[in-house]
Amino acid sequence: MSNKTISVCLVDDQTLVRQGIRSLLDLSDDIRVTAEAGDGIQAVEVIPRVKPDVVLLDMRMPGMSGLDVLNALSAKGELPPTIILTTFDDDQLVLGGLKAGARGYLLKDVSLDQLVDAVRAVAAGGSLVAPVVTQRLLSGLERMHNDFTSLDRPDPLTDRETEILRLMAGGYSNKEIANSLNVAEGTVKNHVSNILSKLGVRDRTRAVLKAFEIGIV
Repeated sequence: MSNKTISVCLVDDQTLVRQGIRSLLDLSDDIRVTAEAGDGIQAVEVIPRVKPDVVLLDMRMPGMSGLDVLNALSAKGELPPTIILTTFDDDQLVLGGLKAGARGYLLKDVSLDQLVDAVRAVAAGGSLVAPVVTQRLLSGLERMHNDFTSLDRPDPLTDRETEILRLMAGGYSNKEIANSLNVAEGTVKNHVSNILSKLGVRDRTRAVLKAFEIGIV
């Protein structure tokens, strides 16, 4: 991603938060905030029009929540890679967001490095269901019926597929996984397709959640 500027759309009802995140991201060489929305209704209108590489989305907004935005854009097939921003350790909200198609989440008090790394990872096709949050997500999954579509008894994964799924859970993109395993990126993509198909899920984030749930990761 180094030679391409990553465009970001910021969605938050607090102007100060948007200004803070924008000024942080402006410090990086390769990330620019190209659009902002102050509420969910605006977000649903702006995001399909500007087609950002990454969306940073506040979950708690008056009127149309972040979850509503995710669901509305997902339904139309217009959801870019999205990172949930939250000030709360709110597992239900975060899980709801991940199930609605978000690629991961960050607390709003993240450091510049964490924010920039997260945006780059998601723009490169990775996800941010990082090991740090695994335990909290797991306890959340135990409390919350797993209501996204997946197979109850997934087909067994090969050792290589399990290895790749663990790397996916660490937030690595296909390219990074390929580099670390010394294989072609296309090979990793094929493995990822097989993993999704065997788990009966439609994207990487759900694959990682399913892996946590059945104890693979």
